[in-house]
Amino acid sequence: SGRSTLLKAVMGFVPASGSIAWQGHDIGGLRPFEIARHGVGYVPESRDVFAPLTVHENLRLGEKPGAGSAQSSIDEAYRCFPALRERAQVRAGVLSGGEQQMLSLARTLVGQPRLLLVDEPTEGLAPAVVATVATCLKDQRERGVAVLLVEQRLSIALDIADRCLVMGAGRIVFEGSPSALMGNAYIRKEWLEI
Repeated sequence: SGRSTLLKAVMGFVPASGSIAWQGHDIGGLRPFEIARHGVGYVPESRDVFAPLTVHENLRLGEKPGAGSAQSSIDEAYRCFPALRERAQVRAGVLSGGEQQMLSLARTLVGQPRLLLVDEPTEGLAPAVVATVATCLKDQRERGVAVLLVEQRLSIALDIADRCLVMGAGRIVFEGSPSALMGNAYIRKEWLEI
Protein backbone atom coordinates (compact mmCIF):
# COMPACT_ATOMS: atom_id res chain seq x y z
CA SER A 1 0.00 0.00 0.00
CA GLY A 2 3.02 2.30 -0.05
CA ARG A 3 4.08 2.42 3.60
CA SER A 4 7.68 1.25 3.13
CA THR A 5 7.97 3.32 -0.04
CA LEU A 6 6.90 6.39 1.95
CA LEU A 7 9.76 5.89 4.42
CA LYS A 8 12.23 5.26 1.59
CA ALA A 9 11.05 8.45 -0.13
CA VAL A 10 11.48 10.52 3.04
CA MET A 11 15.00 9.09 3.41
CA GLY A 12 15.87 9.80 -0.23
CA PHE A 13 16.19 6.19 -1.37
CA VAL A 14 13.45 6.47 -3.99
CA PRO A 15 12.38 9.47 -6.06
CA ALA A 16 9.43 11.48 -4.76
CA SER A 17 7.35 14.28 -6.19
CA GLY A 18 6.24 17.27 -4.18
CA SER A 19 8.12 18.39 -1.11
CA ILE A 20 9.24 16.78 2.13
CA ALA A 21 9.59 19.29 4.94
CA TRP A 22 11.44 18.56 8.17
CA GLN A 23 12.12 21.24 10.79
CA GLY A 24 11.79 24.08 8.33
CA HIS A 25 13.94 22.47 5.63
CA ASP A 26 12.81 20.93 2.36
CA ILE A 27 14.70 17.63 2.40
CA GLY A 28 12.98 16.29 -0.72
CA GLY A 29 15.50 15.54 -3.44
CA LEU A 30 18.47 15.43 -1.06
CA ARG A 31 20.73 12.39 -0.96
CA PRO A 32 20.30 9.99 2.00
CA PHE A 33 23.48 11.11 3.77
CA GLU A 34 22.34 14.74 3.49
CA ILE A 35 18.95 13.82 4.95
CA ALA A 36 20.72 11.99 7.80
CA ARG A 37 22.66 15.18 8.52
CA HIS A 38 19.30 16.89 9.09
CA GLY A 39 18.72 14.49 12.01
CA VAL A 40 16.74 11.78 10.24
CA GLY A 41 17.48 8.14 11.08
CA TYR A 42 16.16 5.15 9.14
CA VAL A 43 15.64 1.58 10.36
CA PRO A 44 14.83 -0.62 7.35
CA GLU A 45 12.53 -3.60 7.42
CA SER A 46 15.40 -5.71 6.05
CA ARG A 47 17.54 -5.28 9.23
CA ASP A 48 20.60 -4.31 7.19
CA VAL A 49 23.45 -5.11 9.59
CA PHE A 50 27.08 -5.45 8.56
CA ALA A 51 27.41 -9.23 8.97
CA PRO A 52 31.23 -9.55 9.19
CA LEU A 53 31.50 -6.78 11.81
CA THR A 54 30.87 -7.25 15.52
CA VAL A 55 27.85 -5.80 17.29
CA HIS A 56 30.04 -3.06 18.77
CA GLU A 57 31.60 -2.23 15.38
CA ASN A 58 28.10 -1.98 13.87
CA LEU A 59 27.13 0.46 16.61
CA ARG A 60 30.26 2.55 16.00
CA LEU A 61 29.16 2.93 12.37
CA GLY A 62 26.05 4.74 13.62
CA GLU A 63 28.06 7.47 15.35
CA LYS A 64 27.35 10.98 14.19
CA PRO A 65 30.43 13.24 14.09
CA GLY A 66 30.11 16.19 16.44
CA ALA A 67 26.97 14.85 18.13
CA GLY A 68 28.46 14.74 21.61
CA SER A 69 29.88 11.72 23.35
CA ALA A 70 29.80 8.75 21.00
CA GLN A 71 30.43 6.39 23.91
CA SER A 72 27.42 7.71 25.83
CA SER A 73 25.28 7.12 22.72
CA ILE A 74 26.56 3.56 22.48
CA ASP A 75 26.01 3.05 26.23
CA GLU A 76 22.44 4.31 25.77
CA ALA A 77 21.91 1.80 22.95
CA TYR A 78 23.16 -0.98 25.21
CA ARG A 79 20.85 0.25 27.99
CA CYS A 80 17.92 0.05 25.59
CA PHE A 81 18.98 -3.41 24.37
CA PRO A 82 20.94 -5.22 27.13
CA ALA A 83 21.18 -8.39 25.03
CA LEU A 84 23.41 -6.50 22.59
CA ARG A 85 25.90 -5.60 25.34
CA GLU A 86 26.23 -9.30 26.12
CA ARG A 87 26.97 -9.98 22.44
CA ALA A 88 29.13 -6.90 21.79
CA GLN A 89 32.06 -8.89 20.37
CA VAL A 90 29.93 -11.31 18.31
CA ARG A 91 29.77 -10.91 14.54
CA ALA A 92 26.40 -9.48 13.50
CA GLY A 93 25.89 -12.16 10.86
CA VAL A 94 25.45 -14.89 13.48
CA LEU A 95 22.84 -13.01 15.52
CA SER A 96 19.23 -14.16 15.56
CA GLY A 97 16.69 -12.17 13.56
CA GLY A 98 15.49 -10.46 16.71
CA GLU A 99 19.01 -9.52 17.74
CA GLN A 100 19.69 -8.16 14.25
CA GLN A 101 16.53 -6.05 14.46
CA MET A 102 17.62 -4.67 17.82
CA LEU A 103 21.09 -3.96 16.40
CA SER A 104 19.67 -2.15 13.37
CA LEU A 105 17.53 0.06 15.61
CA ALA A 106 20.33 0.59 18.14
CA ARG A 107 22.82 1.59 15.41
CA THR A 108 20.39 4.23 14.18
CA LEU A 109 19.82 5.53 17.72
CA VAL A 110 23.58 5.97 18.23
CA GLY A 111 23.39 8.76 15.61
CA GLN A 112 20.94 10.62 17.89
CA PRO A 113 18.23 11.27 15.27
CA ARG A 114 15.49 13.81 15.87
CA LEU A 115 13.22 11.92 13.44
CA LEU A 116 13.26 8.13 13.48
CA LEU A 117 11.79 6.29 10.48
CA VAL A 118 11.10 2.69 11.51
CA ASP A 119 9.81 0.08 9.06
CA GLU A 120 8.05 -2.98 10.51
CA PRO A 121 10.37 -3.39 13.52
CA THR A 122 8.46 -6.29 15.10
CA GLU A 123 7.82 -8.46 12.05
CA GLY A 124 8.68 -12.08 12.79
CA LEU A 125 10.05 -11.40 16.28
CA ALA A 126 9.48 -13.34 19.49
CA PRO A 127 7.12 -11.65 21.98
CA ALA A 128 9.94 -10.73 24.41
CA VAL A 129 11.89 -8.98 21.64
CA VAL A 130 8.73 -7.24 20.45
CA ALA A 131 8.22 -5.85 23.95
CA THR A 132 11.86 -4.64 24.11
CA VAL A 133 11.58 -2.89 20.73
CA ALA A 134 8.25 -1.29 21.69
CA THR A 135 9.67 -0.02 24.99
CA CYS A 136 12.66 1.48 23.19
CA LEU A 137 10.42 3.28 20.69
CA LYS A 138 8.24 4.64 23.50
CA ASP A 139 11.38 5.86 25.30
CA GLN A 140 12.47 7.71 22.16
CA ARG A 141 9.06 9.34 21.81
CA GLU A 142 9.15 10.45 25.46
CA ARG A 143 12.57 12.03 24.86
CA GLY A 144 11.11 14.18 22.12
CA VAL A 145 12.26 12.14 19.13
CA ALA A 146 9.64 12.10 16.38
CA VAL A 147 8.93 8.50 15.38
CA LEU A 148 7.37 7.65 12.02
CA LEU A 149 6.47 4.01 12.54
CA VAL A 150 5.22 1.56 9.93
CA GLU A 151 3.80 -1.34 11.92
CA GLN A 152 1.21 -4.04 11.28
CA ARG A 153 0.73 -4.92 14.96
CA LEU A 154 -2.03 -2.48 15.75
CA SER A 155 -1.69 -2.81 19.53
CA ILE A 156 1.96 -1.71 19.43
CA ALA A 157 1.34 1.11 16.98
CA LEU A 158 -1.55 2.45 19.06
CA ASP A 159 0.49 2.24 22.26
CA ILE A 160 3.31 4.31 20.75
CA ALA A 161 1.35 6.72 18.56
CA ASP A 162 0.02 10.17 19.28
CA ARG A 163 -1.39 10.30 15.76
CA CYS A 164 -2.33 7.49 13.36
CA LEU A 165 -2.48 7.44 9.60
CA VAL A 166 -3.81 4.44 7.73
CA MET A 167 -2.65 3.91 4.16
CA GLY A 168 -4.65 1.96 1.64
CA ALA A 169 -3.90 1.58 -2.06
CA GLY A 170 -1.12 4.17 -1.79
CA ARG A 171 -3.17 6.94 -0.20
CA ILE A 172 -4.11 8.09 3.29
CA VAL A 173 -7.57 6.71 4.14
CA PHE A 174 -7.60 7.79 7.80
CA GLU A 175 -5.83 10.35 9.97
CA GLY A 176 -6.54 10.91 13.64
CA SER A 177 -5.84 9.92 17.22
CA PRO A 178 -5.48 6.30 18.33
CA SER A 179 -8.87 6.52 20.09
CA ALA A 180 -10.50 7.92 16.93
CA LEU A 181 -9.05 5.04 14.93
CA MET A 182 -10.35 2.48 17.41
CA GLY A 183 -13.75 4.18 17.27
CA ASN A 184 -13.91 4.00 13.47
CA ALA A 185 -15.31 0.53 12.78
CA TYR A 186 -15.41 1.06 9.02
CA ILE A 187 -11.69 1.89 8.70
CA ARG A 188 -10.71 -0.94 11.01
CA LYS A 189 -12.84 -3.47 9.12
CA GLU A 190 -11.91 -2.24 5.65
CA TRP A 191 -8.18 -1.69 6.11
CA LEU A 192 -6.86 -3.23 9.34
CA GLU A 193 -8.73 -6.37 10.32
CA ILE A 194 -8.74 -9.76 8.66
